[in-house]
Amino acid sequence: MRLSSSLISAVAAALVVAPSRAQTFDPRYPVCMHVYSGANGGGGEWYECSFTSLPQCSATASGRAATCDLNPYYPVNAPPRLRYRRSG
Repeated sequence: MRLSSSLISAVAAALVVAPSRAQTFDPRYPVCMHVYSGANGGGGEWYECSFTSLPQCSATASGRAATCDLNPYYPVNAPPRLRYRRSG
């Protein structure tokens, strides 16, 4: 009896523990595209955070089942990225 109750407790604990997910938002980019693939595209949905502006994201999302959102993990007070210009 003692063994079976321990076994039931161990199995219940294993079933309760939820798998952890990786961070879906890349903090290096201010805009993310939320792509919905639904049942027809193999199922699932994901965020693609690789856009520097909403118009850039909107152009990529055009014609797809996707929306563009501001990245909630983008540091607003971050210093701007340096852009190097070639002098010619």
